[in-house]
Amino acid sequence: MPYNESERLDILKRYSNMLEALPGYAFDDATSLVSYICGVPIAYIAFIDENRQWFKSEIGLGFSIVPREITFSRYTIMDSSLVEIQDTLLNERFKDDPDVKGGLKIRFYAGMPLITPDGHAVGVLCAADHEPRSLNENQKRALHIVARHVITTLELGIKNNELLRQKKIAESAVLAKESFLANMSHEIRTPLNAIIGFTELLSGTPLDKQQQAFIQDVQTAGENLLLIVNDILDLSKIESGGLSLEKQPFNLKKSLRHVYDLLKVKTADGVEFNLFLDAELPDVITGDQGRLNQIMVNLAGNALKFTNEGEVTISVKNKGETEDSYTIRFSVKDTGIGIPKEHLESIFERFTQGQEDTTRKFGGTGLGLSIVKELVKLHDSKIQVKSREGAGSEFFFTTTYKKPANVKENPKLLPVNDLGRLKILLLEDNRLNQKLAQNVIEGFGFEIDIAENGDQGIKLLSENQYDLVLMDLQMPARDGYQTTHYIRSELKNEIPIIAMTAHSLADEHHRCLNAGMDGYVPKPFKQHELLEAIKQALKKDRRPLIPSKADLSAIEKTDRIKPGWKKEVTSQFIQKAPVELKELQQAVYRKDFRSVLQTAEQLQVWLHLFLLENLSQTLTSIEDQARKKEFTAETADNLDILHCNIEEIIKEL
Repeated sequence: MPYNESERLDILKRYSNMLEALPGYAFDDATSLVSYICGVPIAYIAFIDENRQWFKSEIGLGFSIVPREITFSRYTIMDSSLVEIQDTLLNERFKDDPDVKGGLKIRFYAGMPLITPDGHAVGVLCAADHEPRSLNENQKRALHIVARHVITTLELGIKNNELLRQKKIAESAVLAKESFLANMSHEIRTPLNAIIGFTELLSGTPLDKQQQAFIQDVQTAGENLLLIVNDILDLSKIESGGLSLEKQPFNLKKSLRHVYDLLKVKTADGVEFNLFLDAELPDVITGDQGRLNQIMVNLAGNALKFTNEGEVTISVKNKGETEDSYTIRFSVKDTGIGIPKEHLESIFERFTQGQEDTTRKFGGTGLGLSIVKELVKLHDSKIQVKSREGAGSEFFFTTTYKKPANVKENPKLLPVNDLGRLKILLLEDNRLNQKLAQNVIEGFGFEIDIAENGDQGIKLLSENQYDLVLMDLQMPARDGYQTTHYIRSELKNEIPIIAMTAHSLADEHHRCLNAGMDGYVPKPFKQHELLEAIKQALKKDRRPLIPSKADLSAIEKTDRIKPGWKKEVTSQFIQKAPVELKELQQAVYRKDFRSVLQTAEQLQVWLHLFLLENLSQTLTSIEDQARKKEFTAETADNLDILHCNIEEIIKEL
């Protein structure tokens, strides 16, 4: 026994999981190499524990375990270098061994201890023959190199296992964070929905001037709180790669004037707030109006917040024009407190502000500029800043917008109820939101029944005729997804269902559609938004459900011929598909068309293996768009469909 036997066994246990996980063929090349280099019929890699020697890979033996006390290798692990016995019959230790006199009839033995980086011999790399022989220096050196390779393979395996463990911990942390954000979103938006909704209802009643002013103040406070919540949720979407830009024609000048009008009411006395629009600026461009507004509101809002006197100026100029696009420079300049030079880079980091006492003096979350940075990056641009402490700042960026294709701008009208007297079923567990929805729905001229949970809703739906269901997602007993699944699969009812939810995280919209719902209205909602969603849900064909169940029939057929195939393929899918999907999402958002096609090709292999033809067609659509080098909102939809379905398939597997 080695003097450090207990330590040696502890080290061997550290390798045990790795050795069990690695198939024997992982070491077969090394064993074959030893047999070839040494020119011997017997070669093996073995490990020695308290009672036995077990072979991880062998040539010429035909067994996998022998008792430790009858092995040659029990002596090899006592050494730190090659043990060579050129003729066992001439060796006092081995001449009477049963495997020398009979059995395997070993006449030559060479054993190289497998020594870990901390100096413990956990196993052996051996060559043996039925004839006496000796090794030359090159053969001895080769055995040493192969032994080192075996240990390196094990060490890499352990490190990979540790990385996987850390990855799982990190993924759990991400899931915990997303769960927290989802719950926080729901808990804040639920009462906020009631505050904003009832305020909107109240503003439509006869009020005196003072009451009207108070109502406007409450609305402003509610909308400010909603902006903070949305900032946090946008961070979640950015981190998950779930944020993409819409490409719709919109009136640029009107949009910028809206931002100006929105912020002008917050301008402090003594501050001049200006909007300069270049005379050459186009009226209509194609892009994401909402995200541009978000950028400009954040930048101009910051400028107004940090400027006590002087002026804040939004300046937008047309810097160039091609046959199909405009290049536009956006700038927000102020004469405010400025930013210290050493903080110019860090202000774009999350939860960071220019000075330590900024939050105390001026408020804010420290998220605005971080989100601006990411949104500008999505516009294929970079936010830049010039500033001097005490002398003001200028934030600016330049980006390109496509020209619209023969779009006639129509005035936007608030939706009017031309649907008649509908009968609507509301599933909502919050009493305030029930009361709000009832007032809004009855204000549209519709009838409404209310259920406090999914089970009550199913009962009412079974007993009565309704035109539409408004479905809260988070309810006791049976949530919105489970209730929708029951309505579609058990009741076989195709009634339009609109999700009305305080959840507003990445993928939630498309998860609702994939679950069989027909529309999505996030809380807090505006009355005209809800009415428009009802109209859309009633007039469109219901989106078909996308099957997300893997078909294992082909894999099981192969498994009968090659046992273990099913387990190997499913475990590889569970491990690799989410990684490849994330690479695909990131490649799409980078507009790296070549990487999209390469990653999609890998994913297609999995989809064909599991006979997921619908998902394969969805992925083919993304590939077609990559070949055309143009991603659209449909691409983002298809990514969401893949993400949601693969996530569900992995849960099933």
